[in-house]
Amino acid sequence: MTVTLIKPPEDAPQDAEDAPVDEASDTRPERRRARERMRAALTDERTRSACRIVVRHGAYTVGGGRIVWRRVWEDRTTARYARMMRAAEAVGNLDEAKEWEERAHRFREARHRRRMDMLGAMRQAPRAAGAVALTSTGVLAAAGIALAVANKDFADLAVPFEFALDAIRWAFIIGTVVWGLIPMLGPALGLAALWDIGRRRQAAPRWALPADMHGDGEPITPSIVVKAFRDLGISALRKAINDMEDAGAAMLSLIAPAGVGVEVDVHLPSGVDTSEIQNRRRKLAENLGRHEHELYISIAPQPRTVRLWIADSGALDEPVPASPLITDPDLKADYKNGRCPWGLTLRGEAALVTLYQKMILVTGLSNQGKTAALRALVLWLAFDPTVEFRIGDLKGHGDWHMFEGLATVLIEGPTDDHVMAVTHMVEDGFEEMQRRLLAPKGTEFHPLVIVVDEAQVAYGSGAVGLDKRPYGGQKATSRYFRAVKGIHDQGRAVNVTIWEGTQDPTDQNLPKRSREGNHIRASLVVGTEAQSKMALGDAPVAKGAAPHKLRQGLDKGQLVVAGEGLKLAAGQVSENVRTHFIDDDQAEDLVERAKAIRSGVATVHKLEAAPEVDHLADLAVVVGTEKRVKTTEVVHRLKARNHAVYEHWHGGTVRDLLAEYGEDTGLYDGYPVVKLESVQRALDHRAEEIAEAQ
Repeated sequence: MTVTLIKPPEDAPQDAEDAPVDEASDTRPERRRARERMRAALTDERTRSACRIVVRHGAYTVGGGRIVWRRVWEDRTTARYARMMRAAEAVGNLDEAKEWEERAHRFREARHRRRMDMLGAMRQAPRAAGAVALTSTGVLAAAGIALAVANKDFADLAVPFEFALDAIRWAFIIGTVVWGLIPMLGPALGLAALWDIGRRRQAAPRWALPADMHGDGEPITPSIVVKAFRDLGISALRKAINDMEDAGAAMLSLIAPAGVGVEVDVHLPSGVDTSEIQNRRRKLAENLGRHEHELYISIAPQPRTVRLWIADSGALDEPVPASPLITDPDLKADYKNGRCPWGLTLRGEAALVTLYQKMILVTGLSNQGKTAALRALVLWLAFDPTVEFRIGDLKGHGDWHMFEGLATVLIEGPTDDHVMAVTHMVEDGFEEMQRRLLAPKGTEFHPLVIVVDEAQVAYGSGAVGLDKRPYGGQKATSRYFRAVKGIHDQGRAVNVTIWEGTQDPTDQNLPKRSREGNHIRASLVVGTEAQSKMALGDAPVAKGAAPHKLRQGLDKGQLVVAGEGLKLAAGQVSENVRTHFIDDDQAEDLVERAKAIRSGVATVHKLEAAPEVDHLADLAVVVGTEKRVKTTEVVHRLKARNHAVYEHWHGGTVRDLLAEYGEDTGLYDGYPVVKLESVQRALDHRAEEIAEAQ
């Protein structure tokens, strides 16, 4: 076969791109502009809105049909009972599972009876139809006879039958017309009904819903809570919920309104630990459409149950209203029976705290409202004129200066000299407590409240007294620590209490034995969970108290309170309180009002403390070289040596002094005595403690 190659002309274009373009007939710019117009149309917000509308309303109809089908299926079968049995078994509630099984059995029996009755009715239908026909014929015939006799016309016998035939014909005509409309209107009405059901249940994709329906803050429903738990990433929990189908709501208690939010208990299925839920607080909050600070998880009294309090979106960012101390000029305080309005709980209820014979600790990071929270308690109690205040402010920034003329002692400043003065103030309170303990039974004493703000300065001070004992520290040799601990141990019995405010708690600036002596422990935001446990104790944190989860700066003034002062629900061990803020000017006004109901108070600034006394050294001096001295004689000699210091001392005081160092008084011839060897061993023991502390 011969192939002939035809060579194109030299001036012919080599490819399409090289071909000359006829601008009049070129369509590429038009195609490009068309694509751009189409892209603009598809990305236009109006197009997106129209697409969302179409998808939303279509999903409403489809979702409504699915809901109706499920309702019909569950009404006609035992599906509902089987689902509830599986849900009860999944949470380990066998009694409830048996109850649902019994209900299912009764439903099947009733359904069987209905079916048998229907079969019986079908067998009786011909006989019933014949009876109806005969009866109707007899009635019509009797009516015809009556008409014929009345009208004396034999033809009237057929009138009732003609009337019956006309009624049947018109019924057929009307039925034909209606039946013709049903095929046209029935589907439309049915679709409208399905659409309405789907709309009310919001059975559409979240992105297709209107903006006011899919944003944060949607109402909390059982399905939302169950879905939030299912999507936590805990395989055992997800599997258990999937086994319950859509009946995971069986895990939930009623969702009850609680202040500015709702509260619900969630009973976890077997194999899921409550700590796993607490550790996923942020994810659970986001699954619920809330921020982390709008969800609080605590442990309910029932086993394997968590209690959720879910705030309305944005509710916790609203300001706390003014304190009743500001808004109610006639407000009075009652130390024994009254309750101080400290702030609002997360539920929006008034947080009323009793201060009667309560030791109080308020802690948190710096500049988060610790002083304001502590001062609010003192300001309320100032309106009870029977209460005496002794205040030490180891910051010295003027936060407590307005109590000049109301507190009997007011010390302000951060130096070691101020620490020494505050320690002497606390020791004086301890001595007052001991004096009261010796009073006759039934003696009543006015309340004495000792307040130390920035107490971490005292615990951390390196000041040392003449007896070589440190003022600060957390060991038994610390004078400040020993005085505080002594008041914690016995002070409430004679109305002597101490309140401390401290920041950034650690074992160094807040000793364990000191913090555990408080009846009310409150914490603002802290840095770590370990600090939360130091502030509140292990048990409240284990049950959901989480000051380390508060937002620094944003949750300023919000306390997590544990202890005896607040009324708590059964099984609850802590409460979040958003405290009322009282600024310096308002505090000054309140103090002036409090002064008006008190007799004049001369405030003492004890910076220049009285000369220090070494009690153990004085005891050694009065015992001298005698082998033993009667305790009564020792007390007499001490008073003779320094009457102002030892005026209220007695045999028990001497015994307590020796007991601090592991020694005791003895008996000789039936009389209590102080032995020289005991005093010497006490001196040696103290020297060893001081050496170890250094």
